[in-house]
Parts: sequence; structure tokens; C-alpha cells
Amino acid sequence: MKILVTGATGFIGRALVEQLLSRGDQVYAWLHKSRLEDKRVTPLLSLDQCPEVDAVINLAGAPIADRRWTEGRKRLLMDSRVAPTQSLISWIETQRHKPEVLISGSAVGFYGAATLDKPVTENSEAVLTDFSHNLCATWEDAALQAERQGVRVVVIRTGIVLGAGGALARMRLPFSLGVGGPIAGGEQWMSWIHLNDQVRAILYLLDTELLTGVFNLTAPNPVRNREFVRELGKALGRPVWVPMPALGVRAILGNEASALLTEGLAVKPDRLLKSGFEFDYPALAEAMSTALSAF
Repeated sequence: MKILVTGATGFIGRALVEQLLSRGDQVYAWLHKSRLEDKRVTPLLSLDQCPEVDAVINLAGAPIADRRWTEGRKRLLMDSRVAPTQSLISWIETQRHKPEVLISGSAVGFYGAATLDKPVTENSEAVLTDFSHNLCATWEDAALQAERQGVRVVVIRTGIVLGAGGALARMRLPFSLGVGGPIAGGEQWMSWIHLNDQVRAILYLLDTELLTGVFNLTAPNPVRNREFVRELGKALGRPVWVPMPALGVRAILGNEASALLTEGLAVKPDRLLKSGFEFDYPALAEAMSTALSAF
């Protein structure tokens, strides 16, 4: 297949592109500032340079939890997701041979930064209509416009991805030094997925023509924060004894962004499981140790 990928230089994008190439797909990467080192991928600085493709995988977006959400930062988070998606839709409209499928990113933040014991599935309404919900909802709405062009659209609401990068890259050092611990009491849920399963799920949704709409890309067994950090410490062989109170997180990230760490929902991949997808890493212990071994 000929596939156009945005966000190809990101944490998930790099792993996805590697798998696409290994199975013989021809990959085009729409880039902005990042340099593309893989010579097997065709870099594009403009969509005007892109030939007709069979599929589009849209993963573009600035990192969401690495700093305070000032008004300027929130504009960047929105613009870095919505603007490229809108450009893709406009480009699709001009194509004589339109892509068969658009897989577009989103996140479990769609359901809001809140804590609720009841499991959340694709059929659940947002628990809280905060900025994280509005960001994801606007991003998803932009992608769904491709349906008007007869394109199959799949929206992937991703949880915390465990691999050699992303959230674990930021958590690994303090926990390795023995200064990590539960956040804000550790009762909030953490909905996670191993990077390998994330990529496998995207490829599965790409190849399964009958699947459309929203899919939660999370492992079937979310855990509370206290269990997550316990498994992280165990995998690193380090004690987990330095809790971070909610006030400390808010002091670093501010009230809005800190909610991504102090709150959490038990998001379940109901539609993915019912479609027949099988996870290689359904349990956290093996997923955590395997992810950390990749560093």
C-alpha cells in the first residue's frame, strides 16, 4: 500500500513507520521541522508533493503533558492537531483517487480529566467537558469530515503508551534513582497500552475494511496509579516510596495540565476486543518490563 503518515518522527510514528516498511508498504511522511533520517521514507514538505495514496495515518500533534497549559500552549496543542487534519481533508477533496481510509489520532482525554470507578468504553459520554475533552473532540470532528468524501474514517483514542520513549522516558530517571512514587494518593486509574500493541492495533484497523468509527487503544486491564508505579519500580529494581502530592504536581504543571496525572479513567478497548483483536501485552507487569528493556 501507499500510505501517507503525519507525525512520522514522533514516538508512535517512528515505530509505526518501521512496521509499515517491514511489511512492504510505501511510506510518505508529511513533515514540518523535523528531519527524516530514514531514506526508505519519502519526505514531503507540502501535501502538494504527495501522490495518490491508499491510506492516510494522521498522528500529528505537539506533546501534551510536558509543560503548563498557558493560553499560548493550549493554542499550540489545538493548532498542531486540528490544522494539519483540516489540511488533510482539503487535500483529500482534491484527489481524483481518494484514500480508502483515514486513521486519525485522538486520546482517552476525550472522556475528560476525571476519576470514575465505572469503566469507560467507546459508547460512554465524556465524564468532564474540560480542555482535554474539547481538544480531542475538535480533532476528531475535523477528521470525520473525510467521511463526506467516501473515505473510511477510524479515530483512535490512545492511552499511555509504554515503550522506549513517551511517558516512560520521563518517569524512568526519577524512579531509577529511587525517588518515584504514587501521584496524588494513587487512586486514579491509568489506561495504558504497550507500544507494540499500539502499532499492531493501528495496522489491524488499517487492514480490516469493515471497521470504522472510534476505537479506544488501551490495554484491557487498566490499573490504578499506585499499581502502575509499583510495577515500574519492580521492573527497575528500585523502591517506590516517595509520593508526589497533588499540590506538587499542580505547582509544576498548573491546575489544568496536572489533572492528566492526578485524575484518570478506566478506559476499556471494547470495540477492538469485540472485533477479534488480541493483545500481546494485556497485563501490565510483562508490558512494563518489556518496554523498559527497550531503552
